[in-house]
Amino acid sequence: MLDRLKPQSPDALLALIKLYADDGRADKIDLGVGVYRTNEGATPVFRAIKAAEAKLVAEQDSKSYLGPEGDLGFVHALMPYIFGKDATKQGRIEGMQTPGGTGAVRLAVAVAQKAGVTAIHMGVPSWPNHAQILSDVNVETKAFDHTNADGTANIDAVLEVIRHAQNGEAVLLHGCCHNPTGIDYSNEQWDQIAAALADSKALAILDIAYQGLGNGLEEDAYGVRKVLSSVPEALIAYSCDKNFGMYRDRVGALYVMMETPDKLDPVLSNLNALARASWSMPPDHGGAAVRLLLRDPDMTQQWLEELENMRLRMREVRAELAKAGHAGTVDLRPLGRQNGLFSVLPLSKEQIQALRDDHAIYMAGSGRINIAGLYLGNIPKFIDALAAVTS
Repeated sequence: MLDRLKPQSPDALLALIKLYADDGRADKIDLGVGVYRTNEGATPVFRAIKAAEAKLVAEQDSKSYLGPEGDLGFVHALMPYIFGKDATKQGRIEGMQTPGGTGAVRLAVAVAQKAGVTAIHMGVPSWPNHAQILSDVNVETKAFDHTNADGTANIDAVLEVIRHAQNGEAVLLHGCCHNPTGIDYSNEQWDQIAAALADSKALAILDIAYQGLGNGLEEDAYGVRKVLSSVPEALIAYSCDKNFGMYRDRVGALYVMMETPDKLDPVLSNLNALARASWSMPPDHGGAAVRLLLRDPDMTQQWLEELENMRLRMREVRAELAKAGHAGTVDLRPLGRQNGLFSVLPLSKEQIQALRDDHAIYMAGSGRINIAGLYLGNIPKFIDALAAVTS
């Protein structure tokens, strides 16, 4: 029966990794894979995580099963940073650990579908795996334009979708540092979105994968907190992969917010059943390390400083690109207003290929670039190459 399966196209970004690795040019630039990089091109383990892992190894006395909800100490330790210091006092939010942010999104879509959601509105472009997850769970994707031509968020499009959403529909929104565009809603636009959701039939699903890498931990949480203060229910997917550097440990959480605490248990029981059928129990090591870190004031302070250094480095790169103005036909100024790891450049596939062949610059075929692949030393080469292929 397995002979009936049709070959699937390989993941383009994974193929890009091999192409970059095989390129022997010393001045090559990797703007493809979505991981943070230092000026030296490394993706280091946070020193705070190293300290937490050392403590974990010394103190952990069992590797027995935790259950499908995972490490609830980890889940609860994150909550003040995402939802605010009073979030746990209200009793309206509870969560569970997941295998990365991908697992959280998958679980959110699955429980939404089980609750009767048949279609999810999603701004495009979006993280490619969003559409793949929706398709695999058999939920229809309804696309709307996330961006305007001038590099700003299309607030009219999302408000139109929310206001006309029907029963059985949800709206999936990036909480901050939009992937792939870097184009976020302003606080004033989040106010409009929250007000529209308050009067809408749509279920809000919020994906938060880069908190702290845009304008700061508190600043990046404005959207999710504003929405949750306005709606009776919501699902919130969270990833620690980027802001704790836990990529390969797959550290995430899914939270559910309900109008009153007594309505949480039925939702959580369904989430546990779905998780049990999907991965049974999430991997423990990364979540346990984050829990220990967040319970130790010194480690927490060290993590906050490391996260801030990451954010400031990317802001420096964005400012330098914006200062250049134009590179050939590419207007780089909007990149200074955008947030997080990613932005999308208006390049043709032929121009992207020329950047790779002639200048050893690697990026996704969509024109998405990883801002962290640039630093002050290689930005001039990047700008000159853009000018060369677009002139």
